[in-house]
Amino acid sequence: MDFTPTEAQQDLARLTGEVCDKLVTADRLRELDKAEVRFDEALWHALAETGVLAATLPEAVGGSELGIPEQTVVLRELGKSVAAVPFLWSIVLGASTLARYGSAEQREWAAKAGSGQAVLTVALSEERNWDPAAPTTTAAEDADGWRLTGAKTVVPFAAQADRILVSANVSGAPAVFLVDPSATGVRVTPQQVVDHSPDAEIEFDSAPAQLVGSTDTGAEILTRLLEYGWLGLAAQQLGTLERALDLVAEYGREREQFGRKIGGFQAVAQRLADGYIDLQGLRLAVTQAAWRLSEDLPAAAEIHTAKFWAAEAGHRIAHTVVHVHGGVGIDRDHVVHNYFTAAKHNEFALGGATDHLRALGDLLAERD
Repeated sequence: MDFTPTEAQQDLARLTGEVCDKLVTADRLRELDKAEVRFDEALWHALAETGVLAATLPEAVGGSELGIPEQTVVLRELGKSVAAVPFLWSIVLGASTLARYGSAEQREWAAKAGSGQAVLTVALSEERNWDPAAPTTTAAEDADGWRLTGAKTVVPFAAQADRILVSANVSGAPAVFLVDPSATGVRVTPQQVVDHSPDAEIEFDSAPAQLVGSTDTGAEILTRLLEYGWLGLAAQQLGTLERALDLVAEYGREREQFGRKIGGFQAVAQRLADGYIDLQGLRLAVTQAAWRLSEDLPAAAEIHTAKFWAAEAGHRIAHTVVHVHGGVGIDRDHVVHNYFTAAKHNEFALGGATDHLRALGDLLAERD
């Protein structure tokens, strides 16, 4: 087991970081906070033009055959800049899934996503249903094809998406469908979330849909979407927390109180040390889970561990950053605010710490 980043991973991380550093400034983040839609189209187009979007997709859809370890390094860099772009949802989940399981027509959407011509997203969460692996949205086939009925909540970038991958129940088994959000029977309603990401609730009323793969591969596709989604959120959270901890450490070195730098106070130093330990735990968990996936090894426990750390460490570090900054930490015009809300969003997206701890418990029980 060698966790040393490859040259390709280092180059991709460097390129993504350079694009973000150039375009995602503190002023730009403040503009996005006040914008009607928190979607950085300039950054999204720049990532497409530099080849970052397509790099981790299969060659068949215009990619470079890089995999999940490379996707995690991109997400980590995007997390450092709290970038308002749907890389996780459109590329890691949407395009990668269609490229692997989709029909020829569906793979064209994967290619369009990789070139930045289209945005994809996924609808996995449902209100009052804490298990996304068992969707309550239903799908039935008639003479005209498949129809979806039900509702999904907190769907990322739903209003900006050209196509949405939706999990549904078919005769008691999960399946995944591709839906046009502008089709008859689909209603998209914006929702307000903690970091003002453009999430939405989607209602389906006999909405037309295309089956992705087959009903026999539905459980496999949904499991892949969930595992890559959980790991992707953990990788994004890693970058967000790394930068947040850098910001609070820098503040501790500069801010003076009672004639001393506040970083020299024992209570502050201890909280920063605890944050560092939390960060190392998350980094190891993300790296291990990504490596196991890339080697086609069972990774469910490692992925749940990574998402648990993302939630647990995210909560502690986010609050440390705000507390140490004092009044500045709750100023919505200060960049720290963006890192706090981004960390809280990543903490709860697709399940919080308790959900993944329960999943780990179930896996351990099965082993016994």
